[in-house]
Amino acid sequence: MKKILIVEDEYLVSQHIKSVLRNSGFKVCGVADNVEEALSLTKEHLPDLVLVDIQLKGELSGIDLARSLASENIPFVFLTANFEGNTLEKAKETLPLGFIVKPFREFDLLTTLDVAFYRHQHMMDSRYKEELDLDKKLRAAIDSVKDEKTLLIRIAEVFQPHIPFDYFNIVTPLRDRSSEIHSGLLRVGFEEYQYIGDEGFRNIAGQSTGRDGSDDISEDGFSRPKIYRDTDIQHLFGLSPRSKLLCGIYDLRSAILFPVETESTEKVRIEFYNRRSNIYSQHHLVLMSRIQAVLHDLFSRKVPVSTLKTGLRKRGAEGASTGDFDGMVGTSSAMLSVLDKIEIVAPLDTSVLILGESGTGKERVARSIHVRSSRKDKPFVIVNCASLPVNLVESELFGHEKGAFTGAVEKREGKFEIANGGTIFLDEIGELTMDVQVKLLRVLQEQEIDRIGGRAPIKINVRILAATNRDLEVEMENGRFRLDLYYRLFVFPLNVPALRERVEDIVSLTDFFVARYAQRYKKAVTGVSEDLLEKMMNYTWPGNVRELEHFIERSLLMTKGTVITDAEMPKQGRMILLPAESPAKIKTIDENEREYILSVLNSCNGKIRGANGAAALMGLPPTTLHSKMKRLGIR
Repeated sequence: MKKILIVEDEYLVSQHIKSVLRNSGFKVCGVADNVEEALSLTKEHLPDLVLVDIQLKGELSGIDLARSLASENIPFVFLTANFEGNTLEKAKETLPLGFIVKPFREFDLLTTLDVAFYRHQHMMDSRYKEELDLDKKLRAAIDSVKDEKTLLIRIAEVFQPHIPFDYFNIVTPLRDRSSEIHSGLLRVGFEEYQYIGDEGFRNIAGQSTGRDGSDDISEDGFSRPKIYRDTDIQHLFGLSPRSKLLCGIYDLRSAILFPVETESTEKVRIEFYNRRSNIYSQHHLVLMSRIQAVLHDLFSRKVPVSTLKTGLRKRGAEGASTGDFDGMVGTSSAMLSVLDKIEIVAPLDTSVLILGESGTGKERVARSIHVRSSRKDKPFVIVNCASLPVNLVESELFGHEKGAFTGAVEKREGKFEIANGGTIFLDEIGELTMDVQVKLLRVLQEQEIDRIGGRAPIKINVRILAATNRDLEVEMENGRFRLDLYYRLFVFPLNVPALRERVEDIVSLTDFFVARYAQRYKKAVTGVSEDLLEKMMNYTWPGNVRELEHFIERSLLMTKGTVITDAEMPKQGRMILLPAESPAKIKTIDENEREYILSVLNSCNGKIRGANGAAALMGLPPTTLHSKMKRLGIR
């Protein structure tokens, strides 16, 4: 019998939930109305799941409780009456297994719990495998690597898929504590890092030798593992001048600092930095804490680091993975994060929901997951759900028997049977009707299908990858997508960034497509002009990588020289005419957007991140707002 703890400060609501749960076969192990009481009951009863109201009595909220539960790997589901944008984002960062919006039906509660237990089991299996994999690879690094520089790079390669970083730093105190040695790696590509030693960093920062820019890792501020982002990153700057320099030089916006005890009782600090502010979660801290034993062994080695020199190392040069992801190109932080997640999820057998705008390359992501999995030699079947005729969807997916309906002149296998043993990619899954969603849910739950006109279910072994450019949360709110199906697919979500969110990749993508189509059409075109490239960098690319590819192909076919110079750029957007009394002012959408962003920034005194920041007021992620500002020339 599953034990559930209810944390709800409205008496009538908590008693209603208690009654529903008991009548449905659950054991209610307690009811709390504040965080302190909830933590006490959690320690006493060890519940299988906690229902957490976001607004609670006392100074601490349900989000504070959720962070504590996440650190203990205790699953939880949020209860809430309404969401403000900022509250929703903070709640999501704790990685809940679901949300129940009050008022709710008994069916909603029980369905959400069913999905939560399903997701938790799959997440626990995945995390257990992740911990074993990380532990095994780190121990292998200890045993096989003798010099410190190679060891540092190997550690970074092991950590990268699990804790993504743009800068990886290890801070080691010297015996007399008069200084520290900082050795770090700047990520410059997939599995490609630039080593920056203590002396090298001082040269970059323009410092002389000594304590300048250093910080004492024994300070209370660094005694516990912590995530720094938004306003917290400013607190980190006050504690660590070195971190402030790092973030300023490399445009880093979030960090994890994790102290590790060594045999000498001195603490080594592992530091992960990222250019995105919302990349790190409680899961990363939990993962680090669960491998502390191997980290202790790793940093108890007394290998001197002061003799290391700056250098560049690419793992592919030693015969390991070369980072070829089915033609996906890019070294931006956003794109490298996608590649890291593919590396993590590919060997597992879990479902993956790939999210992103049209033209971002969701099918390539799915194909990369398949070819890196144990199913790579089995079928990879692609189904575009948006193109399936409504009256033939079930037949296409699940097959039919001969004579099952008019026109069924022979037995036909559906896409799921064809994909048996391999992977099926359901593109634009948000287009499926509700009745087909029910049948798909059964496939996920039972791993079996029913042919139309069949007499018995057919067992299958298929991994499901799904993709959509729709906001499925909005679709659920409007009753067009099933909540239980959403959360069963949402075991491992993977967001593919729009091209405007990784503008720095336009250069490498352009080179890639020019080379591809020059070879295909046997033309001696080598690239694009600087003027054209500047125009391309300033364009928003609403069609994303697909639009860029078609633009390069079309332009290459039209050019007569070796460099594309005079290609016609797509129109930036419609012109907006102001009222007749202001005939002299005709503005483009971009000009209006620029003025709007400037006005919001002015009202926020230039603050972008955090509560009451411009990004929160505009309902945008801070990274998206930064991209817009960069594109519109706002400094």
